[in-house]
Amino acid sequence: MSTVTCVAPVNIAVVKYWGKRDETLILPVNDSISATLDTEQQCAKTTVMASPNFKEDCIWLNGQKEDIRNPRLQNCLAEFRKRAGNISHIGQWKIHICSENNFPTAAGLASSAAGYACLVAALAKLYNIEGDISSIARVGSGSACRSVLGGFVKWCMGSLSDGTDSIIKQIVPATHWPEMRVLILVVDKGKKKVPSSIGMKRTMETSDLIKHRIKHVVPDRVNKMEQAIIKKDFKTFAEHTMKDSNQMHAVCLDSYPPVIYMNEISYALIDLVHLYNEAVNDTKVAYTFDAGPNATLYLLEENVPEFVGVLDYFFPPLENTLVEYRKGLPIEAVTPSQSLLNKINVEQQSPGRLKYILYTKIGDGPKILEDSKYHLLNKEGFPIKQA
Repeated sequence: MSTVTCVAPVNIAVVKYWGKRDETLILPVNDSISATLDTEQQCAKTTVMASPNFKEDCIWLNGQKEDIRNPRLQNCLAEFRKRAGNISHIGQWKIHICSENNFPTAAGLASSAAGYACLVAALAKLYNIEGDISSIARVGSGSACRSVLGGFVKWCMGSLSDGTDSIIKQIVPATHWPEMRVLILVVDKGKKKVPSSIGMKRTMETSDLIKHRIKHVVPDRVNKMEQAIIKKDFKTFAEHTMKDSNQMHAVCLDSYPPVIYMNEISYALIDLVHLYNEAVNDTKVAYTFDAGPNATLYLLEENVPEFVGVLDYFFPPLENTLVEYRKGLPIEAVTPSQSLLNKINVEQQSPGRLKYILYTKIGDGPKILEDSKYHLLNKEGFPIKQA
């Protein structure tokens, strides 16, 4: 038997991928740009094992056995087995897959992107496949192709019908903007009511605004965002990040029936960010929301302590939960001045409206974990119950 374990990162888009021009090949209607987050704080972890003794392919996700017949999953497996060809006899064996996320799944936090990027990185190692694997990740989940690289990543939509020019490129590595930090505010850990794939399809079929976005907004925004990242121009980066998030959710609302991912807490967080930026007379924090109510905030490291202090004031955690409430990198919050709080005209929420905060940074792409202690499958190919 042969076993490989991998971890892969979440990526959070600052210029959104929303809408496909080909549902089978997963080809987008516009370019998108994302930041790859550090796997030390947030990741998918996958173990793949191939054995001549296995009777059938199997997959377990977050402790539950899932249907291996998922078409996108089958497309990924078929492509790897085809590429393996005569290179390795392992390509003929059945495989067992076990994957888990250390963050909420299907809640608008890019779990499928991390999951499929992790799967293809592990399968590439298992089958000894070299070269670009982003196109296989894309067929599993569109945005997964961006999680194959670290730093800030651009997914070029391409124009060819076969998708060969729909490729990813690294704008800058994780080390380029070391001051950049990310706060993920988990509002709701539950699964979203409308999966992203269904929401995108409905938007493409029924929204008039999406046509304007594709043709007149995104091309210019992508260029400006790319330059802002290269120049480390936070103000421009923040403005376009927030505007693009707003527009993605606007075209969702313009869909028929409307696709609604955000809730009242999401909108209260938007108000807080804008009013905080106004109060400090600078753009220090940017929000973005994927297909879910949970907020991702971009800000520079020097501004984290004060803003977390503001966040704790207006969105207080439940008592005695600070250790569980703050996850990821350590945060030393600073108590904000009363004069600053007086300038921020937002209603103070009841404790516990945010489930938890994850503090992280920009990171690298997938990593193979060589030590067998990290495997999620035992020697017989079945899930190891994690402590």
